[in-house]
Amino acid sequence: MTTAYFLILALLTVSWFLVGRQRASSLAGADPASLHSLPSYHGMFLAALIFLPMILIFIVGAPLAERYIEARAFSGLDPSTISDELGRSAVLRDIHSVIAGTYAGTASPELTTAASAYSSAASTTSWLLLIAGIAAALVAAMFGFRLIGPEFRARNSVERLVKYILLACSAIAVLTTLGIVFSVVFETIQFFSKVNPIDFLFGLQWSPQTAIRADQVGSSGAFGIVPLVTGTLLITVIAIAVAGPLGLFAAIYMAEYASPRTRSIVKPILEILAGIPTVVLGFFAALTVAPFIRGSGESIGLSVSSESALAAGVVMGMMIIPFVSSLSDDVINAVPQSLRDGSFAMGATKSETIKKVVLPAALPGIVSAFMLAISRAVGETMIVVMAAGLAANLTFNPLEAVTTFTVQIKTILVGDQEFDSAKTLSAFALGFVLFFFTLVLNFIALQIVKRYREQYD
Repeated sequence: MTTAYFLILALLTVSWFLVGRQRASSLAGADPASLHSLPSYHGMFLAALIFLPMILIFIVGAPLAERYIEARAFSGLDPSTISDELGRSAVLRDIHSVIAGTYAGTASPELTTAASAYSSAASTTSWLLLIAGIAAALVAAMFGFRLIGPEFRARNSVERLVKYILLACSAIAVLTTLGIVFSVVFETIQFFSKVNPIDFLFGLQWSPQTAIRADQVGSSGAFGIVPLVTGTLLITVIAIAVAGPLGLFAAIYMAEYASPRTRSIVKPILEILAGIPTVVLGFFAALTVAPFIRGSGESIGLSVSSESALAAGVVMGMMIIPFVSSLSDDVINAVPQSLRDGSFAMGATKSETIKKVVLPAALPGIVSAFMLAISRAVGETMIVVMAAGLAANLTFNPLEAVTTFTVQIKTILVGDQEFDSAKTLSAFALGFVLFFFTLVLNFIALQIVKRYREQYD
């Protein structure tokens, strides 16, 4: 019924758009200038009066209808089977299976009755929702139809509506961000009620698992994040040391030296790196790069771990090259050609023009590209899991195994978890620290851009 609802919504919206446009055109007759707004604005006004009531009724009514349907289905069941969320989910799956005819075995009479009640309530609520949406839309459309006239400011109404829609989209983005932050903050506060924040922020051991024997390290959990900070920074620095120069130099070549034909071939091939799944890059790091680094290190007498920060950082740097090169290429191309021509007129060479004029003018965009690449590197998980390991070693040696924030979050939240334990809550605390870390990076980037930005008329 949802599909039918939106099909009717689309049909009514298009129909009333045509009705409004035709009505305005007929009122204008041979003198279109007599209308305040173009006929298309009158059509869009009526289309909006159809679309908004129907979509609002669906947004509000669909969740309420779902709650009512579930209540009807559960009303004849044993309360003990639906006493918790897990039990209700299991019963709902069985009800859907009975309705679809895919239930394995013979359904009990209670389950059959619940499935029948579910189907009946779903059909009733779907029809009520559809009738209510159509009725509200038609009432609003008839009201708007009466407003159409030579003096009606349809364009102003439509533009005001568009402004409100854009404002709502901005508000949704902001509220989503706030929701994410608060969902992490509340769990982090619970974690800090169990673990001292000083020990968490400055502790030198990370071992969230509870040991079997009391004499083992971390028998009650060791939650110091310093090893995770060093591991994250080490891999990120290696990655940006690989991606930064390669990506920036590739961007300079494509923007300043390459012919249009070469650019049209090289840039898409380079951007393919961004589309390779990270698990594939993780296999490449674990099966090719890590053994190569280990063999090369042993050939010159170095002790290299089979899983190392260097292997993960190099492959991660390959992954984020397109983030640096593509964005930097775009901002370099956006520098006005008049700046280059003025530099050449003063006798500067091409390389001097790039160094002294083009790159300073494109610096804000280049810094943004680097910050995006760093954020992508900080948030990567699969490559680190497969190439750098899970060991929380406090080391700056790139030839040893390390771990990062995201890897530990993934490890902690795998499987069934008790969300009131310090181990599970530590994942939210790690997420909060990671969020704060990226926020600081963005703030530093803004300050750099503000300090070195050059403005041109």
